[in-house]
Amino acid sequence: MPDTSSQPRRPRSGSRRDEAARLAVLHAADDLLEEHGFGALTVEAIARRAGVAKQTIYRWWPSKVEILLDTLIADSEKSLPVPTERPTAETVRGYLRGYARFLTHDPAGKVLLALIAEAQHHPATAKSFHERCLGPRRDQERAMLAQVIDAGEVAPSLGPDAALDALLGPIVYRALMGASIPDELVDALFEDLLKPRAKCERPADTWLTPG
Repeated sequence: MPDTSSQPRRPRSGSRRDEAARLAVLHAADDLLEEHGFGALTVEAIARRAGVAKQTIYRWWPSKVEILLDTLIADSEKSLPVPTERPTAETVRGYLRGYARFLTHDPAGKVLLALIAEAQHHPATAKSFHERCLGPRRDQERAMLAQVIDAGEVAPSLGPDAALDALLGPIVYRALMGASIPDELVDALFEDLLKPRAKCERPADTWLTPG
């Protein structure tokens, strides 16, 4: 008789059903937020759209905010990862441009903006939002910028956190106002606030004027 203890166990169908239901809830929350906005989003509506019982949702998430946070974290890790491997000044520029596109064109960007707005009125939302999403992402962004500063590729006059606030603040503000965020605006913020090396180290002869 074969030793079944050494054979890999087949996944249970219940686990697969749970994962399918979890993803259905996340997708339903994402879609309903985009269709109707945060105020009209309810757990009941999410349950109907996902085809699961409301009790199932409450067993996994205490509120619609936590559902949206799970959606945002999962989607932003795919659509807007923070570069970690040997970032350069152009890596940072690309990340800022990607951030602008994420907020204006990606459904998960709408989730981020909705949670930013909701956090202004509800301390519990603000706390969970910061602990689960904003704080960890800021740690990654700070590490990215610190590597680029240490490499001498940029020379911001502000500290890393203040520089990130000054870079991302206008982008988020325009997205909240429903305004476009052209690459030219992002590039201007990047050049003015980070002072990339290429801008600072212009060859000496370019400073000479014809005699």
